[in-house]
Amino acid sequence: MRAVVFAGPSIDAATVAGIAPVELRPPVMRGDVDALLAEPEPVTHIGIVDGGFLQGLMISPKELMRALDGRNPVKLFGSSSIGALRAVELADWGMTGVGRIYEMYRSGQVDEDDEVAITYDPDSLRALCEPMVNIRIAIEAALAEKVVDATAAETVIAIAKEFYFPDRTYDRILRAVPEAAGVDVPALREFLATRAPDAKREDAIRLLRHMMN
Repeated sequence: MRAVVFAGPSIDAATVAGIAPVELRPPVMRGDVDALLAEPEPVTHIGIVDGGFLQGLMISPKELMRALDGRNPVKLFGSSSIGALRAVELADWGMTGVGRIYEMYRSGQVDEDDEVAITYDPDSLRALCEPMVNIRIAIEAALAEKVVDATAAETVIAIAKEFYFPDRTYDRILRAVPEAAGVDVPALREFLATRAPDAKREDAIRLLRHMMN
């Protein structure tokens, strides 16, 4: 078994190493999977978590279909980010989607690329903004803990969605909340900084564990 996972901002290398014996590669770009399949040592499992949006050409469904065309005994998995998008598109061709974000796309709860898109530092792979899907799930958790009420939750999500995706940070979003909106901004800020779920990371962990089963 040779398993390769393309990931970066969603999950750090130390966490990956502690969960599964996989080869970790940077966020996938167009051509990376074709190049992987051409390597002398056959790959048996491929996990797609993160990929380039503004950083380069996005991995295409056609390229991933070549990994599933039957000539290569490859199992292909996707979660969290571009992996979740492509897993929805290629479910009928055999790509396995994993996690909550995949389910959000599969059900139609979200359907736009900008929901998972982020920018990141090319050297450290540190995320420079917050993905919209993480914001949605974090605000849902804040609602469940009564940090915000339903109206305040809808307000924050609507404000976040108005930002261009590279500009989405919790600080910018909270500073844009009007005083009259009825949002307890200090309480929400504290929740987001200390207790909010990180949906992309959680789904990447699910993918790693699923690949090893």
